[in-house]
Amino acid sequence: MRNDYTLGQLSEADLAPTWVEQFDRWFAEVVAAEVPEPNAVVVATADADGAPDARIVLMKGYDADGIVFGTSYASTKGAQLAVNPRAALVFPWHPLQRQVRVAGRVERIGSTASDLLWDPRPRGAQLAAAASIQSTVVESRDELLERVRRLDEQTPEGPVPRPAAWGGYRVVPERVEFWQGGADRLHDRIRFVRDEAEGGGWIVQRLAP
Repeated sequence: MRNDYTLGQLSEADLAPTWVEQFDRWFAEVVAAEVPEPNAVVVATADADGAPDARIVLMKGYDADGIVFGTSYASTKGAQLAVNPRAALVFPWHPLQRQVRVAGRVERIGSTASDLLWDPRPRGAQLAAAASIQSTVVESRDELLERVRRLDEQTPEGPVPRPAAWGGYRVVPERVEFWQGGADRLHDRIRFVRDEAEGGGWIVQRLAP
């Protein structure tokens, strides 16, 4: 079950000046290649004891300040981030034999910015998110459907108000690695690392595969 990776290389000469510009390039290429759900990202967190946990969410935006996703603050990941506000991300772009790895601290993005994530969601998705107490145990799917039905009846037509417990997080990068698969497992791994000694600037490193 091994595949040799021969689709491309990543050299320092071809690298964009900043991690966010390099991410722009790769994300545009992934979208152009019609990779399914190109904004799907693995989010890894840990609890107060350091026990790791991971799941896939959808990235809702990014810029030089970091990468944003939305979720319930009352979820398992929300509880973990409350006590250990750090995360690692992986964008698994297998069809292009690439991945992007990000690690850094995590912060909430605030009510106004969270509204901008919530408001474009379809009403059905809003109802489901508002009715579900994420990560809690439920007796059955029917119980969830009944919660959604009742909330639908109680809520006027149109957008559902954003629950106070739902909002956005921003992962503020300290490391961003661009990984391009290579033949004979000689992968290209180039990493941007925040250099606090230089006032928060970035240095570029090549890593052994």
